[in-house]
Amino acid sequence: MNVFVIFGASGKVGRVSAASLRNAGHAVRAVVRNESQGERLARMGCEVVLADLLDPASVARAIVGADAVQILCPVPVGDADPGGTMHRMIAIAADALRANPPPHVLALSDYGAELDHGTGITLLFHALEKQLQTAVQHLTVLRAAEHMQNWARVIPAALATGKLPSLHHPLSKRFPTVAAQDVGLLAAELLLDESRRSGSRVVSMEGPRRISALDVARALSDASRREIIAHEVPRNDWTAMLLRAGLGANHAQLIIDLYHTHNAGRIDVEEGIGERRFGTTEFTEVLASMLPGAAAVAS
Repeated sequence: MNVFVIFGASGKVGRVSAASLRNAGHAVRAVVRNESQGERLARMGCEVVLADLLDPASVARAIVGADAVQILCPVPVGDADPGGTMHRMIAIAADALRANPPPHVLALSDYGAELDHGTGITLLFHALEKQLQTAVQHLTVLRAAEHMQNWARVIPAALATGKLPSLHHPLSKRFPTVAAQDVGLLAAELLLDESRRSGSRVVSMEGPRRISALDVARALSDASRREIIAHEVPRNDWTAMLLRAGLGANHAQLIIDLYHTHNAGRIDVEEGIGERRFGTTEFTEVLASMLPGAAAVAS
């Protein structure tokens, strides 16, 4: 029986990938950072393995005997130098996969990862792709648009104040977005695809339709039954807002660089490269799942 190793298996994408593979009858090794994260995965029938992406030995152990590996580079929360930490994670993962390469590796990446400068956090996914291209023979890169679930960060503030803060400028700009669960389902599908045995494959994914900050505010108004107005946060206020949200200065700068490039129209699907897929989950469905928790925080 093939063994599928899922790093970040307790996350929004990884958990769906693991569940999809288990439902199809496959053996899944769920890689998490602590035992509590693995409880739900163990109930699914996954083999739960503890590993830290900054610990080379634990990463190496996690991929032993793997037929396919789903890898990611998570943004470390509360890290003083998230960019530097992510670069170390990438190097450790690439070294482990180079030393013991599985037949297939799928890397979770982002729209804009083909760009080599000025993209903030997305530049780290550029580094992930580049390192893995030289480390493994059969690499699938799944580039996803901005996750719909990211709006959960600002919905409590919107419910409390009636203003939805947005770094997307202008508010009418439509941008690609996708539900995390759709990314997880496609990742599992691509891991199971044996039609390509070697080489690199790039698959870009977004949701069924593009949205704007105005659309988000309108949907939130309808769902919460209160008036919510989209607010274009002035560029000069971005740093202060992000610092108030608890981000460190370096993390805030990575976000600022990303949105500056996004608003310039450079973060999008790489035209003419690879394949395009579209999820089926609408933003209103994701919003409905986020609203109860956001309302509790806002109150």
